[in-house]
This record gives sequence, C-alpha cells and structure tokens, in this order.
Amino acid sequence: MDVVSGKWKSLILWELANYGTRRFGELRRGLPGVSEKMLIQHLREMEEDGLVHREVYREVPPRVEYSLTEHGTSLNEALRSLGTWGTARCERLAAEESLVS
Repeated sequence: MDVVSGKWKSLILWELANYGTRRFGELRRGLPGVSEKMLIQHLREMEEDGLVHREVYREVPPRVEYSLTEHGTSLNEALRSLGTWGTARCERLAAEESLVS
C-alpha cells in the first residue's frame, strides 16, 4: 500500500496509462488541483519504486518525459477493479441521494 499511498499516485498512474508518455506540464494540467511540489514528490517516489520511468533529454530548454514501466502498468491493471468498484459506489450513492431529495 505504500507504493500507492498519497492522493495523487493512482491518478498519475491513470493519466500515464490513458495518455502514454507525458511531460511534466502535461501531467500537471491533467491533474487539476495538484501542486507542483506534490507532483514532483510523487513522481520521484514512483520512480524510486520502479513504477515510472523518467527520461531526460539534453536539449535547450531541457525536456523531461514520464512514462509507466512494466511494473507500473501491472499495478495499474491491479487497481482497475478497485476503480470499477469506486465508480459503482458513486453511482449507488447518487441514486440513494436522489431518492432522499
């Protein structure tokens, strides 16, 4: 659970799985509400855990791209059923709320 702890890690996994390789700015735009500091911290932790690959291109200006590793892809697959459960739960709660209103 330490590997996916934190509010943004599962969303980073989802973003990279759905859109492929992303630059830092693209990730930040795809995750509204995340601070630059928190995104950097989570990406570093995920890189250390072998979930994310960070590719630095020696250009001016420097370009850095992030992508999922095989390990990150397999974790994302394992989390898919949890996402399905969460979606069903949100739908159930919305239906219950509409009955009360």
